[in-house]
Amino acid sequence: MRNLFLFFGLIIGTAILIYGALFLGSTALSPRAVWLAVMGQGDPLTQTIITEVRLPRLLLALCIGAGLGGSGAALQGYTRNDLAAPGLLGFSACAALGAVCALYFGQRLWITPAAILGALIGAGLIFTMTLAKGHAGESSGQLILAGIGIGALATALTGLLMNLAPNPWALSEIVYWMMGSLDKAHMDQVWICAGFTLLGLLCLTFTGAYLKSLSLGEETAKSLGVNLRFTQALIITGTALCVGSGVAVAGAIGFVGLFIPHIMRFLIGPNPARLIPFSALAGGLFLLLTDTAIRVTSGPGTPLYLGVVTALIGVPFFLYLAMRAQP
Repeated sequence: MRNLFLFFGLIIGTAILIYGALFLGSTALSPRAVWLAVMGQGDPLTQTIITEVRLPRLLLALCIGAGLGGSGAALQGYTRNDLAAPGLLGFSACAALGAVCALYFGQRLWITPAAILGALIGAGLIFTMTLAKGHAGESSGQLILAGIGIGALATALTGLLMNLAPNPWALSEIVYWMMGSLDKAHMDQVWICAGFTLLGLLCLTFTGAYLKSLSLGEETAKSLGVNLRFTQALIITGTALCVGSGVAVAGAIGFVGLFIPHIMRFLIGPNPARLIPFSALAGGLFLLLTDTAIRVTSGPGTPLYLGVVTALIGVPFFLYLAMRAQP
């Protein structure tokens, strides 16, 4: 019953925040004007503000937050490591490397496919490295080490591209993009991000029952018929799709996949089958709330970037978990 109340609470909270986000901003709009614009009526300028600016931005925030929250819950469930998150395991870095490659060569239109491709290549490398051992794909520890290594390599290559940037304009574009923002959101990005995120979340949700068995230990899970290699492949692929599509449209946004699953685990318990969808809902709600606050408080003289704000929120949480971890 408690979980049911929490589920409807998240749904209602998201609906209220969506409506509030539509009329909050630099141009004050009344609730009635927003409603008419959503219905395709009223002032044309208001319709443009709602449908071309605010609606794409809030939908992207929901998609990206959901993907990061669900991915973090699945990774923490599989590795049984409190610090596991898409950023720590290299998925964000690989996606960012793909997008930076597109920016470096001046191919801005190719940022989205390049970021998604980068995340998938990174996922393939991580999975391949876990296959290098005889008991390939069956060790969560190997997944963590492989992810950290691939992520470090991607970060180093991104730094190299920034070092060799052909001109200051290209370098500044890369730097600002890496701070994460939804300023340039549009509906084409929403369809792409929503499609890949939904596919990724389906992969992750499918592993929920397997992860519940895995919480009893790898040997016990295998005795219950869980195919660890298949589970790992689904989690890596689902995470790559969620993170790659998010990085593609908004840049690097970290730590959401770290602390949201912990908060949900505290509220609903450790069962991954429930934790993944709840974390996805909470991740979307959190990122929408954060982006709305940024949009209201930020201005031409005080620009705030979404990735910077989520890092400021997430780093203290990461340090708390690191200090609490057993040696």
